[in-house]
Amino acid sequence: MPARTSTGVSSRSLEQRARKALGSVFDPELDEPITDLGFVRSIETGPDHRLTVHLRLPTSFCSPNFAYLMASDAKDALDALPDAGAVTVLLDDHHDSDLINRGLATDAGYRGTFGDEAEEDLEELRLTFRRKAHAAAMERVLSGLLRANPDLTEEELLDVTLAALPDSPATQALLRRREALGLSLAPSAPALVDEQGRPCPPDEIPLRLRFARSIRISIDGNAHFCRGLLRTRYPESASDQAPRAEDTTLISPRKEPQ
Repeated sequence: MPARTSTGVSSRSLEQRARKALGSVFDPELDEPITDLGFVRSIETGPDHRLTVHLRLPTSFCSPNFAYLMASDAKDALDALPDAGAVTVLLDDHHDSDLINRGLATDAGYRGTFGDEAEEDLEELRLTFRRKAHAAAMERVLSGLLRANPDLTEEELLDVTLAALPDSPATQALLRRREALGLSLAPSAPALVDEQGRPCPPDEIPLRLRFARSIRISIDGNAHFCRGLLRTRYPESASDQAPRAEDTTLISPRKEPQ
């Protein structure tokens, strides 16, 4: 029988909820949950609801700002759990592990952890990655729409609204990215927008799509490469990695809310 804390919450239940919370944390560069990528090495529970989580990365020289952002988001997600006690997040086997782990333990923040090496604020860094993730998600959906409707032209994408997008995992991913950026989720909102949520001018559509496609290809390629590197570095991580979702061909339109 699983051990129980003083409030009757089983350690097994706490571990499961911790893993679910970590599933909401996305690697900032690869735009996938760290649980799907296999970056969560272990979750340990202790007395008084203590949680200790070890994270791992594909190489020891992954960019420190990416590493810190991921680890910091993981700690925030676990701190938000109602029944969690003290939370410790540790990044293993990274060249800046000691520095990052000390910063997390003392809540020093990004600039407090890296000092003069922190060239930009953490929120600025987060915004940069969210914009890239949105561009990639938008390109996946709209390119899928063009493939599914051969008579549809790029110029006609200007008239495509969120309500006209198929009910698919790709569309749901796009809506999540828009929400993270504070962009409109209204059914009548245009699907093809810039990072500020403004409709794309007609003469910029081909360039905007090519740019978004290059971002999407870069993200997808890096994700595939990093998954392989992680399995090479930690062979046991293969069983922790979830299969990558294939781009879904868009078929049926989303229904207008009643």
